[in-house]
Amino acid sequence: MKHTEPLEPSSYYHIYNRGINGEVLFKDEGNYNFFLQKYDHYISPIADTYVYCLMGNHFHFLIRTKAEDKIVSFYTKSGKENNKSVSSIMSYQFAHFFNGFTQAINKQSSRTGKLLELPFRRIVVDDDSYFSRLVYYIHANPQLHGVVSSFRYYAHSSYQSHLSTQPTKLMRDEVLAWFGGRAGYEKFHQDNIDLQEITSLTLE
Repeated sequence: MKHTEPLEPSSYYHIYNRGINGEVLFKDEGNYNFFLQKYDHYISPIADTYVYCLMGNHFHFLIRTKAEDKIVSFYTKSGKENNKSVSSIMSYQFAHFFNGFTQAINKQSSRTGKLLELPFRRIVVDDDSYFSRLVYYIHANPQLHGVVSSFRYYAHSSYQSHLSTQPTKLMRDEVLAWFGGRAGYEKFHQDNIDLQEITSLTLE
């Protein structure tokens, strides 16, 4: 089942995608930062980000789209005529984000054509238990794929950012509060969760 329904305002989503034919998205370390910079530029105006993980050939985000009035206000202030639906505005931002990243990687790698599978996938997160398990699943991804022995030390996810005191645009306070604070957040990630229960969250 493909999850490609139009995005709605004020809603939580698991956003995920991968390279076309499994192609590697991040050719070097600098590509990870560039991807997040592009993401911030195009997606932060329309959504708040709670959790993320960037893998070699795919990525995951847990976001909450902003309220309709905020999305429309952003779009009109950007100098564009307000002739799009809210869902179209959000799709437009994601399209520009993906296109910008693809163009940069194509230039860097002397390649042409699509880099990411289209359309990107999204699943509505409308259950408290699902939200909690999704946080764990996204963070655990590098370990599940055998990239690292412990996901806690993976450099390209939000796990350590949630535990840091450095400034962040992530919804850090909200995530920690969801688990009852830092200790509860760490304990939840330490507990053995049966990942077979959330196979529907996987990209494969």
